[in-house]
Amino acid sequence: MAIRILPSNLVNQIAAGEVIERPSSVVKELVENAIDAGATKIEVTLVDGGKSLIVVSDNGKGMSRDELLLASERHATSKLPDDNLFNICYLGFRGEALPSIASVSRMSIISKTAEAENGWKLNIEGGVKSDPVPAAHNVGTRIEVRDLFYTTPVRLKFLKTSTAETMQCVDMLNRIALANPSIAFYLYADDKKKISLSACNGDLFDARLERLGEVMGRTFSDNSLPIMAERESLKISGYISLPTLNKANSLSQYLFVNNRPVRDKLLLGAIKGAYQDVLASNRYPMCVLFFEVDPSFVDVNVHPTKAEVRFYDNAMVRGVLVTAIRQALLQGDKQTAHTLDLKEILEDNLPEFSSSEIPTMLSEHRTPQFQSCPVSKGHSQISLPELKDFYAVKVESEDNHLASLSENSEQGILGVAKAQFHNTYIISQTEDSIVIIDQHAAHERIVMEKLKAHLLNGSRPASQILLIPEVVELSGSEKVALLENSLELSKLGLEIEEFGTAAVLVREIPALLKNCEVQTLIHDLAEEMTEWGKGFTLEKKMHLVCATMACHGSVRAGRALNIDEMNHLLREMEQTEHSGQCNHGRPTYVKLSLKEIEKLFDRR
Repeated sequence: MAIRILPSNLVNQIAAGEVIERPSSVVKELVENAIDAGATKIEVTLVDGGKSLIVVSDNGKGMSRDELLLASERHATSKLPDDNLFNICYLGFRGEALPSIASVSRMSIISKTAEAENGWKLNIEGGVKSDPVPAAHNVGTRIEVRDLFYTTPVRLKFLKTSTAETMQCVDMLNRIALANPSIAFYLYADDKKKISLSACNGDLFDARLERLGEVMGRTFSDNSLPIMAERESLKISGYISLPTLNKANSLSQYLFVNNRPVRDKLLLGAIKGAYQDVLASNRYPMCVLFFEVDPSFVDVNVHPTKAEVRFYDNAMVRGVLVTAIRQALLQGDKQTAHTLDLKEILEDNLPEFSSSEIPTMLSEHRTPQFQSCPVSKGHSQISLPELKDFYAVKVESEDNHLASLSENSEQGILGVAKAQFHNTYIISQTEDSIVIIDQHAAHERIVMEKLKAHLLNGSRPASQILLIPEVVELSGSEKVALLENSLELSKLGLEIEEFGTAAVLVREIPALLKNCEVQTLIHDLAEEMTEWGKGFTLEKKMHLVCATMACHGSVRAGRALNIDEMNHLLREMEQTEHSGQCNHGRPTYVKLSLKEIEKLFDRR
């Protein structure tokens, strides 16, 4: 067959394959067009997840009859007034969205400008246009997209259920709404309201904070840290979550470049790197970050969907972002996410317990769930010694010398230790609250920060020579991986050497890990290094090595502590960076204010 130019409708269908992937892509393109048109109110309606019907209405400036005809033509746009792709100040600019959508659906557009006496309606079916006809309409534009992908039915097979597609549209509109707090957004799906966001008043900072709370929820707004950084042509602002508030995926990371929602690998990688010392590798922080960049220093014309961008100085952007996040985390490093839901506690239907079935007060690493004392409804009261034994509460007596010392010790932000229960948790008291501390998680962070400090200073931590060297048997690959990095491990005070064909000999360990299980520590380190493979340098993985060593060298759950030891741990926490969370991002303590406790007992 001879070379020929493809028909325009086929060209548009090919373009639609890049621009329009699913109903949420249609919502994104049409809503961004409405924002560019100056709309202050945008409504989206979905039927069958958008597969049967998508309607986007706005109160923007609208289009005249001639503009309506041009808007449906490929590469027709009003958003490049100087024809400069390096000075893009609108969300849309390619002129592909409307013709691409129209080529794979049955579309109708009704629009009216403020100057016109009436509006105009244009129907496009499978890319074929009819003549515009007069139509009654308010100022603005209404676009209906029916039977999406009816001209390319194979695309329908790749769409998910209506519920899943609806949620994709909800997520997309929420992302756009976060960047545009001065605009009201509404979304209805199958006659159910999914999004209702009124326009936020006040300056941009206050409006963004208000919209953030509406979209991300109060949990995020109450447990987030502000971020602000500026260098040359770049300005970064927004909010990041405390490490203890995290997710199993990165879907709650909202990134905007010049108010354009993006999913950029460079930025996502920088966020993960900034949290690497305070969050487990399989957990992700929540964040809303706005990047204001001089248009001449960023290329948004990388992909037809405009979901990716390319910075002209990637290293500078990554460096500024990582530094800004770490500075924010340092300012809030003593905080831990507080997610106690008093309403849930008060409304909880508690079963009746006998004196021999009293539930434990706290579950490890979880928010405390208080339960009513089982002394009513005929239950016999329990004597204090029996209760103390049941809960394994350890309290120093008032005449004990250690207790008297603790009473006179200086009280920091974590208060003074009062008791230990289950040989795992410490209870301390401040002027207006009680604090429950996970002793293992807290000490784990302290040990890791000390190891990191030695690495940063280039000094070798004090080591302890084992009276009897420990022989640890390993697989061949594990042994090789460990011995290849023995010099780097020596910098942390861990001395190992080859011993026979399938073992290593451990002669020294860091003094910080004096009570650790050497066998378990070496096995864990060897397994990690084997998993990393040959394509890594231990220098880049040292924070992970420190985390593993800290976990094995910290005070274990189940170890009894006296009052002085508890207070010493609290004072070290107050002087340690990131002490609000352990090395895996879990909280090290939970604080309950007196007001919250009074609510539990109806003393409001």
